[in-house]
Amino acid sequence: MLFHSSIGIFDSGVGGLAIAQQVRQLLPQYDIHYVADSGFMPYGDKSPEQVISRCSRITSYLCEHGASAIVLACNTATMAAIDTLRAQFTLPIVGVEPGVKPALSLSKTKVVGVLATPNTVASPRFIQLCQRQGEASGRIIFQPCPELAGTIEQLQLSGKKVEQLLHSYAQPLIDQGADVLVMGCTHYAFIAPVLRKLYGPHIDVLTTEQAVALQLQRCLPSQAINPASKVGEARFATSACPDYFHHQLRCLWPQNVSTEVISLPF
Repeated sequence: MLFHSSIGIFDSGVGGLAIAQQVRQLLPQYDIHYVADSGFMPYGDKSPEQVISRCSRITSYLCEHGASAIVLACNTATMAAIDTLRAQFTLPIVGVEPGVKPALSLSKTKVVGVLATPNTVASPRFIQLCQRQGEASGRIIFQPCPELAGTIEQLQLSGKKVEQLLHSYAQPLIDQGADVLVMGCTHYAFIAPVLRKLYGPHIDVLTTEQAVALQLQRCLPSQAINPASKVGEARFATSACPDYFHHQLRCLWPQNVSTEVISLPF
């Protein structure tokens, strides 16, 4: 028997939409239920305890609305909460980690730079990941980017201000020998083209949305797949202003969609 089921995807804002787009391309037969927790954005300056509590609330909400798998489409939230969520819930939960392993394989200098939120950079899980991968294959250096996710939330995805901001974050890593830059926040996928244009072919820029979608595909139970002929629906919810979220979606999501507001008490 085939079950009509959805994939729950959430982030502190619109960054996870880059992953949702890849999920839609790879698994078009699934419904997608996306939650932008914009009312609590950014996660990058919240305590781990706050992030864990928030992620648990949203995961419960998505499960109650029929999710058969969850994508925690936020690096900061993955670092803080994924172990707790996997212990709390029985369905597959896929997180996001900076792609330092493929970056080290690609690097000629064996120096990889990671751009991430302050909380991701400070996370013990992230530090352990960098130490584990770096000890075996090279050197991993990182740069906290406190303003970048908020800039992207405001849909400033190109232009002089974005270029200056990216240069201020990326150049110190390049000065230390990094020839691969890893986007350590899902929001950053939307400005990766600017970074590639800024530094040209000598610096590789890696994002992780395709790898996350592939990992999700591996984790999905086969009995949850909808008929291949059916194209899944997409639902979008926010914990903040629905009008602005709808404006963001018009810029970042290829189809016309409706939005709803969900109540997630702080």
